[in-house]
Order: sequence, then structure tokens, then C-alpha cells
Amino acid sequence: MFSHVALGADDIEAARRFYDAALGALGVPPGTVDAWGRLIYSHAGGRFLITKPLNGEAAHGANGGTLGFAAASTDAVDAWHAAGAANGGRMIEDPPGIRHGTEGRQLYLAYLRDPAGNKLCATHRVA
Repeated sequence: MFSHVALGADDIEAARRFYDAALGALGVPPGTVDAWGRLIYSHAGGRFLITKPLNGEAAHGANGGTLGFAAASTDAVDAWHAAGAANGGRMIEDPPGIRHGTEGRQLYLAYLRDPAGNKLCATHRVA
């Protein structure tokens, strides 16, 4: 459904440190900065971009918005959470663990805010 996802950040280098570590824990290669100064991650057919807002205003997290990253295991979720928290991320909500979804699904989730305040989640479907 999606070709790419983009989030705003005022400090691209702080974003790079955070996302290289957090996404690296999920097997995503380090990001590259293009000629326009956008930080770009490509993995498994998807593209994730971090950019300074084009309108020149300060970046801020979307109220009510969350970007979720798929993880291959509960250990990968924990590694993502630890790497992100150690590289400028802010821990939010409950610690990583099982949450009960719809239709009896069990999800192993962890939440962080990136250095720009964007709300992120790593998810592994347990059952």
C-alpha cells in the first residue's frame, strides 16, 4: 500500500545516530543522506525518509500518530528498544512486552520517541 514513509527532524545527524542503531537492530542497513539532505533507509522493498520540514518550521511528532516497524522476534524488538534508547530515543508507555490485539492476537511491542519526538513502535506478532 505504501511506497514510502517520511518523518520530520530538525537534527539529521541525531536522527541518523538513533535510526542507524534502532533500525540496525532489526537488520536494516545504515541510512544515507541524499543531495537534498534527506536521510534515507531502504529495506525489504520499503523506503523510510527523515527530512527537515520543507515549510521551514520546526519538526514535531504527530499527535496521535505512530510509525510501526516489523521485527522478526521478541529479541529483535528488545534489541531495537535498547539500541534506540541508548542513541537518543526516549522510552514511553509500558516496557517492551506482550499486548493483546484484536481477534485474540498477541503482539510483542516496544515504544520509543525518536530525537525529534516522533512516536515509534517495534512489533512482533506472537500468535
